[in-house]
Amino acid sequence: MKRRQFVTGVAAAAGLSACAEEETASTPSARSVETFEWNMVTSWPAGLPGIGVGVQNLADRLEKTSNGRLKVKVYAGGELVPALEVLDAVSRGTVQMGHDSAYYHRGKVPAAQYFTAVPFGQTVHEKNAWLYYGGGLELWRELYAPFNVIPFVAGNTGVQMAGWFNKEINSVADLKGLKMRIPGVGGEVMRRAGVTQVNVPASEIFTALQTGALDAAEWVGPYNDIALGLHKAARYYYYPGWHEPGPMLQLTVNRDAWNTLPEDLQEIIGTVCQAINVDMMADHTWGNAIALKQLKEDPNVELRRLPDDVLKLLRQYSQEALDELSANDEWAARIQASFNDFQNMAIPYHEISEMAYLNARSL
Repeated sequence: MKRRQFVTGVAAAAGLSACAEEETASTPSARSVETFEWNMVTSWPAGLPGIGVGVQNLADRLEKTSNGRLKVKVYAGGELVPALEVLDAVSRGTVQMGHDSAYYHRGKVPAAQYFTAVPFGQTVHEKNAWLYYGGGLELWRELYAPFNVIPFVAGNTGVQMAGWFNKEINSVADLKGLKMRIPGVGGEVMRRAGVTQVNVPASEIFTALQTGALDAAEWVGPYNDIALGLHKAARYYYYPGWHEPGPMLQLTVNRDAWNTLPEDLQEIIGTVCQAINVDMMADHTWGNAIALKQLKEDPNVELRRLPDDVLKLLRQYSQEALDELSANDEWAARIQASFNDFQNMAIPYHEISEMAYLNARSL
């Protein structure tokens, strides 16, 4: 009888073990149900149309697509860290994520400017192609590796405006002596044209223009510029945005924080960033069309095109500035070679496709 009890016990134990194994195989691992609560700092005013709203959409989509496993709290520029110190905060691990523009960090990483915008450079379609398929993203991530951050493509505004001016620009001479808010390589180009370059965050542009601390400022385009009230601080609105033809926005993730995530959440971040990249561009295309109509109807705003001689000189200075940058920075030289190779390859096709179609549509 004792032997029968022993055998029965062994069988029961074996059955329980088999059930446990089956249950383990059919239920999610502890790793796949682990939750994360992250913080994201940005350079943007809270609720700014297009950019600010797009960043909040990014955070919301991360939470939804991860089924609540990755929650991200968004902080506006200056709310947790200064608006122009986002990359530093992510690099140090103060926060896990940041959203801003790469060219804000030209002092620390001069070559990063290629990953926002290059004067007379790539449009949004060309920039996406170069980054996703032309090796640009790989170069970007290699450039940022020493700072312990991983960059992602996370938005674009399309071709911007040349900016708001409190005086008419009829010739190159009219640029000399102006104090202008303009970051990146575009700011260096304007400096060569006699402009004093100033870089202030979005939240300070209106007051600086209104008080005369600035004579001119570029921000984005009609959609965002109206949101900041810039049309109430300067009269002359110039185009085209020669300095930012396809300005890319970046999401940066602290590498140590990234390594704590399971593979599926890492994939979700990459996928959501691509979705936001498309969505933000669509939002700006829609919003700019509506906002431009409003500005054209405003008697206090004059929409002007920059004179050809001004654009030609700015293009000349742009090439000089880029050549100087690549001559003094090995990373810039490497990235510029890749950037230019693709742009030179893309131009002939766009001349018979996008450009040819737009010209035909305007006949």
